[in-house]
Amino acid sequence: MTGVLVIVLAAGYGVAAGLLLPRPAYRLSVEPGDPWQGRCPQGHRLPDRLGGWLGPARCRPSAAAAPAPPHAYGRRAAPLAALTAAVCAGLAAAVGARPELVAYVGLAPLLVLLALVDRAVHRLPDVLTLPLAAAVAALLGAAALAPGSAGSWRLALLGGGALGAAYLMLHLINPAGMGFGDVKLALSLGVALGWYGWGVWSAGAFLGLLYGALYGLYVLLRRPDERNQGYAFGPFMAAGALTGVLLGGFGA
Repeated sequence: MTGVLVIVLAAGYGVAAGLLLPRPAYRLSVEPGDPWQGRCPQGHRLPDRLGGWLGPARCRPSAAAAPAPPHAYGRRAAPLAALTAAVCAGLAAAVGARPELVAYVGLAPLLVLLALVDRAVHRLPDVLTLPLAAAVAALLGAAALAPGSAGSWRLALLGGGALGAAYLMLHLINPAGMGFGDVKLALSLGVALGWYGWGVWSAGAFLGLLYGALYGLYVLLRRPDERNQGYAFGPFMAAGALTGVLLGGFGA
């Protein structure tokens, strides 16, 4: 009964968090060096307060602006809420009512947001990747101090350093194919995977590369006109890490 309740609560959190993602996904999807999106596609200014950064991507022009009805832009909220809920519920089913669940479920929406931005503009902003790395390390460190945890904080930190170093090597070998944002994302994913040991770390790291390679092969075979265009690798890294954590959670 406890496990079902945990899953339901995690799914509810995922729905609530997913409903907040469309607006930041739109505002953060800009090319490197450009300011964050400050206007909707119709040119209406978006507020800079917190409410202007979170929530469904709907624009309600102010009375001082040119008369216009409210309109939607960016991604729809309902599919993102469903996706985030599914991710959080899956993590809850795998990890169970253990202390590390707070870290995994709590930060999952941020990882979904990173995947959305990367897919839109092939960019992983520092404003998301660096806090994510610090947060996952801190939360898993707190989980290690709580009774009932099933991982190792020392291995988590080593895993973050190891995966970050591996992606840094790939970046230095082929900067055009592996961006530096992927290197910074690898830090947090390596921490999350390393918590459950090197077997889970290896599986998650390998699956991320495998998913990306399979998509690259699909593009090569089915979309020859896009073969010379890069594609976002962050979503595949996230998917591989998610698969690894699920395996680690069920195994623990």
